Amino acid sequence: MLILLVGCVAVCAQGWQLVTTHEVVRNAFVGGMVAALATALGTVPVLFSQRLSERTQDTLFGFGAGVMLAASAFSLIIPGIAVAKESGMGPWGAGGVVGISILLGGLALLITERLVPHEHFIKGVEGQTAHTLRRSWLFVFAIALHNLPEGLAIGVGFAGTDPLRASALATGIAIQDLPEGLVVAVALLAAGYKRGLAVGVGMASGLIEPVGALIGAAVIEYSRGLLPWGLGFAGGAMLFVISHEIIPESHRKGHEAWATGGLMIGFVLMMLLDTALG
Repeated sequence: MLILLVGCVAVCAQGWQLVTTHEVVRNAFVGGMVAALATALGTVPVLFSQRLSERTQDTLFGFGAGVMLAASAFSLIIPGIAVAKESGMGPWGAGGVVGISILLGGLALLITERLVPHEHFIKGVEGQTAHTLRRSWLFVFAIALHNLPEGLAIGVGFAGTDPLRASALATGIAIQDLPEGLVVAVALLAAGYKRGLAVGVGMASGLIEPVGALIGAAVIEYSRGLLPWGLGFAGGAMLFVISHEIIPESHRKGHEAWATGGLMIGFVLMMLLDTALG
């Protein structure tokens, strides 16, 4: 435990040094913190009311999926192909590089999901040795798996695209984090957790995003050649979360039409943010 503690302190110190000395990393970290704050703000209504209909939850899940889907396409994958072409690749080469990186991003999330024990709000427990952990920690791991790709996307966006496009990406993710924080807290409350714990875990669930943003920005900042790979990887990770986590969760209770409507509204909103600001 002492070795782990010393290692964490060293990593935090190195990360803080990057934030203070590299403007791009600092901007990415701030973008991740904004997203984390949005997640925390989304949990506040649970302090005053515990009712949120299943239909509303599914609609909010769909809205978040739509925002992430548009963000992965317009803010990550398409810019990744453009960057690859600017580096001298042909259309097939650029598309191949980004396509492979998308698959790698999804594969990385799949492997992580299989190895890390976690619990879905509806599907239940998954992952190795899940039976030995308390359910609250399983929820925490599931939320972290969900939010990490968003943080990586913010970091890679700030390190690899223009500031306006990166700001649009961070803004879109922050917008979808508001209902996401609410849904997480409500789901924990419905699962039997005390109100304070549900809100606290919901607020803490967004803290993985600035960490992911810091990692994504630092990697791309030190190796610009990895930029198209990083953009595609972050996009693939987000696509995996959309298809594997969010859409199935929003379609399990018979509110597919509402969830689909939320997805389309979220997609259009993020598309407008990206095209107007980027």
